[in-house]
Amino acid sequence: MKQLKNNLYIFVCLVLALSCQKEKEYTYNIGNPSITINNAPTSALFGDSLVFNVAVEDKDVPLSTLKVQLYFTDDIVSETTIRTKENGSYTGKIYVPFLKDIPNGTATLKFVLQNISQKKVVKEIDLPLSRPNFPYLDLVTSTNTYRLQRVEENTYAITENLPYSVKGYIQAPKVGEYGNIMNFGWVNNEVQLGSTSEIPFSYSSSTTYTIQFNTLTYEASPFIVAYAINGTIFSRINDNLFRAEINLNKGEEVKVDGIDDFENWWIDPDFFKVDQNNKITSNVINGKYRISADFTHKYLIAEAMDGNNLATLKGDGTGAIWIIGDGIGKPNVSSNHVGWNTDKAICMAPIGNKKYQVTITGGITANTDYINFKFFHQKGWGGEFTNSQLSSSSDIIFVGNGSNGRDPGNLGLVSGKLLEENKPYILVVDVSAGNSNAVLTVTPK
Repeated sequence: MKQLKNNLYIFVCLVLALSCQKEKEYTYNIGNPSITINNAPTSALFGDSLVFNVAVEDKDVPLSTLKVQLYFTDDIVSETTIRTKENGSYTGKIYVPFLKDIPNGTATLKFVLQNISQKKVVKEIDLPLSRPNFPYLDLVTSTNTYRLQRVEENTYAITENLPYSVKGYIQAPKVGEYGNIMNFGWVNNEVQLGSTSEIPFSYSSSTTYTIQFNTLTYEASPFIVAYAINGTIFSRINDNLFRAEINLNKGEEVKVDGIDDFENWWIDPDFFKVDQNNKITSNVINGKYRISADFTHKYLIAEAMDGNNLATLKGDGTGAIWIIGDGIGKPNVSSNHVGWNTDKAICMAPIGNKKYQVTITGGITANTDYINFKFFHQKGWGGEFTNSQLSSSSDIIFVGNGSNGRDPGNLGLVSGKLLEENKPYILVVDVSAGNSNAVLTVTPK
């Protein structure tokens, strides 16, 4: 038994010694890795996927990896790694990035071979790079593809009769043996490679104009949105919302330009009147208003202003009154419900003599069977009308007092009453007797 223990002890020591010796051997930078470049490009285009073939060998120590790296000056911009389990020839690809604002020049292609003892050998070649001259670019939209022709170095354009808004991404075709199809799209309000998000090209109207793109700088044009109201250009907030701040005078014509299908838009009857000839006039007291063109819901959002800010209800009863709550929404309660989202608060139309108006239409701008909204002093939380400041003798709509089914100041439908489908009801809040003595009238139209 003693002899067996001694033999086991000796065996364990031998195993540990051999293990340590092996580990020690692999930590040394030994061996003779070598690279022979059988095939590598002598020049390339930005955007290429380059094919290379190399023979690798180390007669003394097994190989580990071959890394092929592309440098622009001192910056590595692309890399590919191949496992080299044995000596022999290996073929691979490395991508040449198509980067913005990088002119033609000479890059460095490095081949880095390493064996399992971490010894390396490096071979470098100069690689002249140039930007491809695409024969054309395609502007791909949801309904059409427009071809941009090369008009000068890196610049492509199309000039023809185009819609005022052309949204699409740009696709460059494959050029050369190693080229790739490349897409350019709209990311964070600029054109970027690798995206198919729509670029919002736009012009003042549907007419003959030029869409242009530069493949070096990624500059694109035009982004001229000349939707206008009474000659004032709307500013772009996002793809579906544009805004202008103008003065409106009661009874004066309101002209909207540049919106192709404006005849299909909903016109707010509280702020505007439309005659039989589709002439629009202002229906509110003289003053400054923020007009937002909502292309999602196709209507003009009108909001009273005080200087450069949205108006609030002043102590003397002038300014604005706002609506927040359930059961109401313009131009349609089903698609644009206000709810308790203060960003969607509705501004009542100031019609003069410290009176403010909103028209609700059953089944369209208000629910027929349920409302629960209230009047506020501002577009947001703060001053509000409770039942102690607001009264009504309407037999259709009541003012909540906290114990009649609505919170103080919230409006509800009188028990047994419904708003008739497609029937307008004009709600007017009159604060001429003071903000604490407001009166709500409800007049079926």
